[in-house]
Amino acid sequence: MTVRELSNMRDAEAGLRTLTVVRQEHSLGAARDLEFGLEVLAQAKTGRIGPTLRLYRPEPTVAFGQRDTRLPGFEAAAQACRNHGFEPLVRKAGGRAAAYHEGTLVVDHVEPDPDAIAGSKGRFNFFGELLAQALQNAGVQAAVGELPGEYCPGEFSVHGTNPEDPAHSVKLIGTAQRVVAGGWLFSSVIVVEKSATIRSVLTDSYEALGLDWDPATAGAVNDLVPGLDVTAIEDSVISTYAGYASLRHADFSSYFDRVEA
Repeated sequence: MTVRELSNMRDAEAGLRTLTVVRQEHSLGAARDLEFGLEVLAQAKTGRIGPTLRLYRPEPTVAFGQRDTRLPGFEAAAQACRNHGFEPLVRKAGGRAAAYHEGTLVVDHVEPDPDAIAGSKGRFNFFGELLAQALQNAGVQAAVGELPGEYCPGEFSVHGTNPEDPAHSVKLIGTAQRVVAGGWLFSSVIVVEKSATIRSVLTDSYEALGLDWDPATAGAVNDLVPGLDVTAIEDSVISTYAGYASLRHADFSSYFDRVEA
């Protein structure tokens, strides 16, 4: 079933949704970017902020999962990140360590929802397919599904296949979700450029944690389709979302003031 077909089913039940798109032009800093998403969620669950899509390019960060912090090699892994120029942080959502930088696009989708917990697994499937469609629309051979040996493994990761080597696929998008009473935050990281630095920092941090993975599974969109950049993928994501919801755009600075108030 396509994204549009799934959207039509949802719209028939709830009416066409409106989604506010906020393009954050500059990072607020690694830690602040992560915190801001949770602040938006806190506002959404009260109904003060409606369905919102926030897109931004982050500073070099490795976001560890809660389980990573309990491993004996966590402090060494954090130091390995710093050695590579990445800031180590711990996210509230699950999963293992994931790395991102200015060559990636973070997509935070927040919605108020009185029954947020009930739809959590369906969200992984739906938005995985939606983001895979966005990559396909940009010319990438993308699909949903976990690759053996991928970093921060997940059933609904999005991978891309090299058109010149169909046997070689790389993880391009990792997703995570934060669900609270009254709302949810679905966060996706799309690796578009500079995959070598992602592989390097993950190789050293995973080694320190004692976790096995296959560095060959870490890649970027422009490894598969040369010439694509973050701006092109951001435009494609927004265009694809237009088949899911009616979009309105808001200036980030005024939106930031609203969340901070």
